Amino acid sequence: MRGLAFFLYIVILQRNIDTRDRKAGYMDLRNVAIIAHVDHGKTTLVDQLLRQSGSFRENQQVAERAMDSNDLERERGITILAKCTSVLWHELRLNIVDTPGHADFGGEVERILSMVDGVVVLVDAAEGPLPQTKFVVGKALKLGLRPIVVINKVDRPDARAHQVHDEVFDLFAALDARDDQLDFPTLFASGRQGWADETMDGPRKDLAPLFELIRHHVPPPKVDRDGPFTMLATTLEANPYLGRLLTGRIQSGVVRPNMAIKSLSRDGRLIEQGRITKVLSFRGLERVPVEEASAGDIVALAGLSQSSVADTVCEPSVPAPLPSQPIDPPTLAMTFSVNDSPLAGREGDKVTSRVIRDRLLREAEGNVALRVTTTDGTDSFEVAGRGELQLGILIETMRREGFELAISRPRVLYRPDPVTGQRLEPIEEVVIDVDEEYSGVVVNKMAERKAELAEMRPSGGGKQRLVFHAPSRGLIGYHNEFLTDTRGTGVINRLFHGYAPYKGPIAARRTGVLISNGEGTAVAYAMWNLEDRGPMLIEPGVSVYQGMIIGEHTRGNDLEVNVLKGKQLTNIRTTSKDEAVRLTPPIQMTLEKALTYIADDELVEVTPKSIRLRKRLLDPNARKRYAKTAEAG
Repeated sequence: MRGLAFFLYIVILQRNIDTRDRKAGYMDLRNVAIIAHVDHGKTTLVDQLLRQSGSFRENQQVAERAMDSNDLERERGITILAKCTSVLWHELRLNIVDTPGHADFGGEVERILSMVDGVVVLVDAAEGPLPQTKFVVGKALKLGLRPIVVINKVDRPDARAHQVHDEVFDLFAALDARDDQLDFPTLFASGRQGWADETMDGPRKDLAPLFELIRHHVPPPKVDRDGPFTMLATTLEANPYLGRLLTGRIQSGVVRPNMAIKSLSRDGRLIEQGRITKVLSFRGLERVPVEEASAGDIVALAGLSQSSVADTVCEPSVPAPLPSQPIDPPTLAMTFSVNDSPLAGREGDKVTSRVIRDRLLREAEGNVALRVTTTDGTDSFEVAGRGELQLGILIETMRREGFELAISRPRVLYRPDPVTGQRLEPIEEVVIDVDEEYSGVVVNKMAERKAELAEMRPSGGGKQRLVFHAPSRGLIGYHNEFLTDTRGTGVINRLFHGYAPYKGPIAARRTGVLISNGEGTAVAYAMWNLEDRGPMLIEPGVSVYQGMIIGEHTRGNDLEVNVLKGKQLTNIRTTSKDEAVRLTPPIQMTLEKALTYIADDELVEVTPKSIRLRKRLLDPNARKRYAKTAEAG
């Protein structure tokens, strides 16, 4: 009975909230996005907003970074998918969108900005504005949004809040902000401690100043409540019970369950007609079904089976689609192939080209920053995206779902100059914070990758900030080398800058690899005898096959070796021969490291349990014939 009474209480409370919202006509509604560079504290700040608005009970157990619901987001400490939540603050209904902070997921940010009326720009009080800050702020300013600046983490010992405030103003000015956008309000805050104040010496009590500033600075949604229903779909999600869920802000009219609707593409083409089966509104971390939602609110709709991101969902009488923001094109591509190694099918249950194709097309539907095309072969697909991290996240997600794949080395996508026909390549802006003693080696390594030094200045604490414009292809695989050169103390951030004429050849990996010449189980004794040839990438006891890469050669050529040969057994007992074999620990290959380590004639074999490196052609004679053909060609 107590459980039933509690359930009825929740239902009545929710109905009262929804009724109050309708009576208010959503006049006291604000839609705001929180944007920042990666790891500047967006998700932690949203956690505190949820707590202080009463979205959680006092005794409710809530995971840290509650908005990061994806397993990969929790493991890596980054936000990958944009998420919406809604809080109620003294009659103010506030829809908050937590956006990704990494440039590879910029497609998510661009779409989200089209359905909010204001942005909270979060900047670390020590690091200041970084590349992703510049990227998302530039998009927001172009849309005419007036920002609120929050200098976060002012409780850090190396905080320099007032200097960072000046840097933010300089950034806005460099991005051609209007006068009203330059006149932005600023709060100093600690998202982890849950307070924000107008001055550094404020009471440091709670986040009420931020709530009130959003109420007075962000305008209510500029929508048509009396017109026909229209909504631009900004995110897409597959629900096992409701089918496709299209999330967006209602631009005009009212939507109700069982209402007749249609969807239009960006060019006005009719995609499908149907009926709304569910209208879901955001309440805290939950999505709850409502009987009605009106213009200005952010909702998720179920009932359409073919509509996708950037499509307009509307009443049948609406003649034209809503305008949508163009998405920056992909700059990097990889080939996803069927795993054809001798160990294929042992660890995964999704290995055929058909299921791989269906999964990639399903991903491309919801992620407009990805592009999937079929190659000449029937067993491989080209997947293009914004960067190595975005594609790496997709691969990691698929391997956890049971897929087995063979992945090629990332390659950049060139484009011709529309006037001269000259080949253009993607250029990235690289911002590096490094100790002064390591700045010389970093400058030399970046110069080898055809990078141009654009800025060099001290950033405090014995560190220097270096800004380069570098070809994207020169940065593939550089991150691990950078960490080695700077003893793990450097920080590197990248952002797409534009296209420029081809910079010329860039030196690739300087070492060859050790290749297994047979199939079986690696033996410790054989690996011990090969240690002078180079460091190993595998451990004893793992399964290997012909053409699999088992180590790194100390010289520039590839070398086929035997890792299956055991110790010769004799009846002679000597002190030296009976000693235990002690092996140097192998190089541990993560997925991202493996993808950037391989050469053009190599692949990464990805399964739910293993990451292996292999030659594209497993047969040594086939590799020799291919090499001769390449030389002749």
